[in-house]
This record gives sequence, structure tokens and C-alpha cells, in this order.
Amino acid sequence: MPLVDVTYKPELPETVLRELGKWLPHLVSIAVECPEEPYDGDLQPGDVEIRFHPLGKFDRSGMDVVIEVRSKYFESRAENRQERCDRLLADIEKFVDANIGVYLTLPVAAWSQSE
Repeated sequence: MPLVDVTYKPELPETVLRELGKWLPHLVSIAVECPEEPYDGDLQPGDVEIRFHPLGKFDRSGMDVVIEVRSKYFESRAENRQERCDRLLADIEKFVDANIGVYLTLPVAAWSQSE
């Protein structure tokens, strides 16, 4: 279950944010799928959580958008994490025209949710 934080410049057009909200759940799921957590294309509540945050007046960033993806560590994910990150960026760039950075981290973690 990936957690995704999208930090963006406030002047970024809302249409860009809508496109990110539309495509990120699927693209992130593809980027982090693995034998331990396969992606069947049928996202359910809690499968991908996305939060959007505008840069604050004291924040500094040279990017229009920074997308931080946190997904549970599995060795099968970790062995090619840079390739996964590069592919996710390339996939996002097909839908969004902006200066984008992607950060993929794989912490040792656990997840529970109510039904």
C-alpha cells in the first residue's frame, strides 16, 4: 500500500494536479508491484493514498512537482528501485508537462486498515 505525497508550486495549473490525481494511483501501483504485492489493476480503497501539498512561503524547491512514494520494503522491490523510480517518472511525464522529481523510498513498515 503506497503512500504518495505530491508537493507542488501553488501557481501550477489545477489541470496538472487533476491529471496527477487521475493517473498516479495506477502508475504508482505499476511502479511498486512485486510478487509479494501484485497489482491486478483493480484498485480498492486504501490501496494507494495520495496527499497534495502546495509549497509554503518558506519552502524552497527548484521543481514544479515533487512526488514522494513510500511503499513497504520487499527485497524484490529494492533490487531495482532506481529502475522503478525512473520508469515512474517517465510514465508521469506522458500525462503531465511540468518539471517533476520522483523520490521512491521503501521503508520497513506495516499497514492495517478497517474494512
